[in-house]
Amino acid sequence: MSAISTPLSETPAVWRLPYRGTVGMACLITAESFIFTIFVVAYLHNLGKSLTGPTPEQVLETPIFYTICLLSSSLTIHLAARFLKLGRRGAFLALWLLTIVLGGLFLYGTGHEWHRLIYERGLTISTNLFGTSYYSLVGLHASHVTVGLIMLSVVLLFGLAGSFGREQSARIETLSMYWHFVDAVWVVVFTVVYVIGR
Repeated sequence: MSAISTPLSETPAVWRLPYRGTVGMACLITAESFIFTIFVVAYLHNLGKSLTGPTPEQVLETPIFYTICLLSSSLTIHLAARFLKLGRRGAFLALWLLTIVLGGLFLYGTGHEWHRLIYERGLTISTNLFGTSYYSLVGLHASHVTVGLIMLSVVLLFGLAGSFGREQSARIETLSMYWHFVDAVWVVVFTVVYVIGR
């Protein structure tokens, strides 16, 4: 009877702890997902329960262009992180700036929509149940986009100053996780508010 032996040259795979920034961001995203779930459920629960107008079908316009901008920014931040990992700082900075511009356009679109709803359509957070639910849910998302844009801008400033390089790629990937989360949440919010809610 012969015993099966493994060659001495083969070393077993060593398990390493994941990057702590990734673990921390995953925990944050999980917690934030629960908060968004509560707001989405509240929005769906309150649909059609307003006693006075305006109603969603009367005032909401689907923000297709700004949605495309935000979803495209997921691609640009992903590519930026890959270019940084390859040591291509110029491409990283260009795509990082493009991500900020696309996110900024989305935030501008949200602000423009709110201005139209408040001053042209008379829908405020205290107008009716729909107004309260709408501004709470979309506002929660807009606040997360704002926080993301601030973090992206800080990274851009460090990058332009030359104090950001390939060795920071793990941190950039962690930050990009947050931005992908913001984009994924918008898909849910868009579906609930502009598709199901109308």
